[in-house]
Amino acid sequence: MLLFGGLNVASATNLPSAPVLKDTIVIRLPNQATITLVVRDAAQLRQMKNYQLDSLTSRLAGYITQAETAAKNGTSDQVTVQFYPDKDQPGKNLPEQIRITTRKKQPNSSGVVVLLNKKFGVNVTTNDNGDVSIKTSDIQTKAEKTARRDSTRLSKIENDRTSTDFIFDLGLNALANQKAYTSPGGETDALDLRTEGSRYVNIGFDWRARLGGKRSPMSITVGPQFAFNNFMLSGNNKWVNENGRTDIVPETSGRQYEKSKLGTSSINLPLMLRLQLRDKHYKNTFSLGAGGFVGYRIKSWTKLKYTNDGNSYKDREVDSYNMENFLYGMQGTIGYGSLELFAKYNMNSLFKTNAGPDTQVVSFGLRLFGN
Repeated sequence: MLLFGGLNVASATNLPSAPVLKDTIVIRLPNQATITLVVRDAAQLRQMKNYQLDSLTSRLAGYITQAETAAKNGTSDQVTVQFYPDKDQPGKNLPEQIRITTRKKQPNSSGVVVLLNKKFGVNVTTNDNGDVSIKTSDIQTKAEKTARRDSTRLSKIENDRTSTDFIFDLGLNALANQKAYTSPGGETDALDLRTEGSRYVNIGFDWRARLGGKRSPMSITVGPQFAFNNFMLSGNNKWVNENGRTDIVPETSGRQYEKSKLGTSSINLPLMLRLQLRDKHYKNTFSLGAGGFVGYRIKSWTKLKYTNDGNSYKDREVDSYNMENFLYGMQGTIGYGSLELFAKYNMNSLFKTNAGPDTQVVSFGLRLFGN
């Protein structure tokens, strides 16, 4: 680990000892600037000959100047800047990474934290009298720990151009744009659902690809999803598939239904544009997604639950129920932090033309995983 003080000072406090530090060389230059080399053992000290220290110290001084300027112009109390000397000049045995955290100047003090290769570091603090205090980063302050976490998050954001997330949505179904419905008895009626029993479940994977630069908040999302829709009728009614039509008819046998529902399963492929904003610590804050989807109905069925003579019965029948096979529509998400809501609108009708109630489906709820 290399510390380059680069400061004209009248006096300096002693470097505090730590059990893990064994070898130290202090070099005082004619202008009273100090270079301190701290290594864990003699082996590391001997390896210092492989580094071009003159080039490194000159580069480090420039880095600190840039970091101090960034802190002065920044809106937060501290700013972390990362540099990669080895990538800039490969083959010269420079450090892989230098991370510098600077804080805005407070009364009687200023500070610069320099970390090399993410492992070791030093904290250099000066006051207005020119006094310098130095300590190793093995004893981290709260601000230094926060800076380290911020740097880790930023590095992940910049390096992960693509990501894959498991998603799980749980919500309800409702009907939209419903037209007058004529029952088999010639009566005009409306399809009435028990919304609390008309559940929507969706599982799948989202593959996201960042659009723009390393810190761009925009991404595009695509991925397969498997959706399950339940449409539970209110009242003592049931779904009936007869004569090429699916209708809702009242029960006349005297049975009292606890549940009377139509269920479907489908596979869908959404394509969405997503905006993800972050705070000064690079944590996710406001998010917004919008796009469309196409899908295909896999299976549909009806389920009746009732009691007769003290016995409970469940009747289940699998059929197409004249439902549309191909699906398409719009969907979106909105969230803040770990909370995210979704809404989905099927633009095609639930049933085929003149083969059932003319209505469209809206699904909405909470995204439990994948935000």
